Amino acid sequence: MVVQIPEMDFGWIVPEIAMTVFAAVALLLTLFRKKNSTWLFVEAMPLVGAIVALYFTFQTWNGNIDIFNNLYTIDNFGVFFKGLSLVILILVTLLSYRYIDREDMARGEYYSLLMFGTLGMMIMVSSNNFITIFIGLEVMSISIYILAGLMGGNAKSVEASLKYFLLGAFATAFLLYGIALIYGTTGMLDIREIAGYVNSGNFMVTPTFMAGLALLIVGFGFKTASVPFHMWTPDVYEGAPTSITAYMATGVKAAAFAAFLRVLFTAFHPFLSGWTYMLWILAVATMTLGNITALKQDDVKRMLAYSSIAHAGYILIALTVGDRTLSSTVLYYLLVYSFMTIGAFAVVIILGRQGSPNTGIESYAGLAGRHPVIAAVMAVFLFSMAGIPPLAGFMGKFYVLTDAIRGGYYWLAIIGVLNSVVAAYYYLRVVMYMYFKEPEAEIGAPDVSIGSTLAIAISVVVVFYLGIFPRLFLMIAHTSSAIFM
Repeated sequence: MVVQIPEMDFGWIVPEIAMTVFAAVALLLTLFRKKNSTWLFVEAMPLVGAIVALYFTFQTWNGNIDIFNNLYTIDNFGVFFKGLSLVILILVTLLSYRYIDREDMARGEYYSLLMFGTLGMMIMVSSNNFITIFIGLEVMSISIYILAGLMGGNAKSVEASLKYFLLGAFATAFLLYGIALIYGTTGMLDIREIAGYVNSGNFMVTPTFMAGLALLIVGFGFKTASVPFHMWTPDVYEGAPTSITAYMATGVKAAAFAAFLRVLFTAFHPFLSGWTYMLWILAVATMTLGNITALKQDDVKRMLAYSSIAHAGYILIALTVGDRTLSSTVLYYLLVYSFMTIGAFAVVIILGRQGSPNTGIESYAGLAGRHPVIAAVMAVFLFSMAGIPPLAGFMGKFYVLTDAIRGGYYWLAIIGVLNSVVAAYYYLRVVMYMYFKEPEAEIGAPDVSIGSTLAIAISVVVVFYLGIFPRLFLMIAHTSSAIFM
């Protein structure tokens, strides 16, 4: 039952208001900051803002409200992904404190853009209307374009920003054109109204409508780094500041998949037979190309970029199955993926130096002998990504492949298993270098800080907990995805 409240009741969007206010305050504090004064208040803004927003986000659980003329939706699905995006913001902020000081990046702009990017994610995942989804997408994307190039003196960072901006503009055009074609054939922008119309018996499928659906898949495919729309990913991930790479690989991917899932399983579920074959091909291509290309990478940061592409392929398996009752698998997998990916990039950050990121695989040789704790936590994250029990990555892949078998997609499940075997090679290769290779050169003491230590510790605990005790979070994911049932 939908609860009716006044449309101008802003109480439901307190989390979004909090993000906006804290992001603006961070900029103002930077502007009026006295020379040589501390950055403490500016650096506290994203943490305090995220905690405040997280508290009020959980207060909206079971809200089930449409506000602002149905342009914005408060439901458990949106609450789940808003909570995830805020947790990602907290972890990335903890990683950033020492890192941006080391790389001499602009603090105020950095933290403010992080919060604006998260605001875009929160808007994007909390809407059943194409207009609001697009607004959230652009707020998020523009923030990331700038963040990727914030290391102004680094040519790779500037290249990453420009490449992401140019290709992102093309992807946005595809998405907008797809929305326009859908609107032209249905006269509607609300995805639930579209679902009602196509189920009414008065709707006739046209080539224009199917072209619009295809263009939507292209637009979302770019943001989720799915093949063949992935070409930007390795270069942008490698060139961007490593903390922002972690942010893009987790927050952006989670928000994009959330919007993609909502649109497909609400408006276009009646056309399951029409889009499932396209997604089948995308899933296989994304898994296979991501894993095979990662095999040849000698740069750990670039290897993790291709790994991110491959993980998008595993998530696409669940979308391909198209069973609404199994949609909670996508939520669980994205939750697991976010923690193990942020943890891995955190290790990359603490092993780096200004002007010497130490991302080559040879930098990890003999790491276990020099810094055994760091090698151990990196091994945990890599084992989890490879799908080795009892870590969370194993459970994520297990549920995805089980869904494929339940749906009768046996070949898709077989290809997924084979890809997991291939992926294990390049993950274990890094572990082999850490434990069985003699160091070729000294990279110096790790740049460990309280923030990075806390982020890594949280990620390790969650990766173990979600792998050993997945039931609680699976139930939360199932409740969150109940809107599709």
